[in-house]
Amino acid sequence: MLFSNIQPESPERKWCQQLDQFVKAHQQELAALSWGLWSENGDSKGTIGIDLQPKPHFVYCPKKAIEKLNNSVDNRLQEVLGIVEHYQPEVEVVMIGIGKNQIKLIHFEPQPAPPICFEQIRKNVDTLLDLLEQRLGEQIQA
Repeated sequence: MLFSNIQPESPERKWCQQLDQFVKAHQQELAALSWGLWSENGDSKGTIGIDLQPKPHFVYCPKKAIEKLNNSVDNRLQEVLGIVEHYQPEVEVVMIGIGKNQIKLIHFEPQPAPPICFEQIRKNVDTLLDLLEQRLGEQIQA
């Protein structure tokens, strides 16, 4: 059997699977939020993060904090830093999922592009944040 070595999803990584499902189901709203926050702040506050503790909510991950974390894990986050460094907000979404002692990169190119998603959804950033945090809480048990 070809896939006999595949392990069932461990409880520690279940949040990653739930986060993947959430992102897939809410790509347009996440793209709109990403563009709205970028339009307000540029990269001055850092990369958008989804912190799952104590309950799912959005945070900013300053570049210095990601660099510091990368240094403390023997540069294993070098690829994440590269993606954050070359982020193109008008065509892609980059966020960092934060679970118990783990992170997960969220990176996708929505169709339509983030500025168009923001225009089509017609909600302000605060409304999008509230809506998505509520849905995160319903979908993800960290």
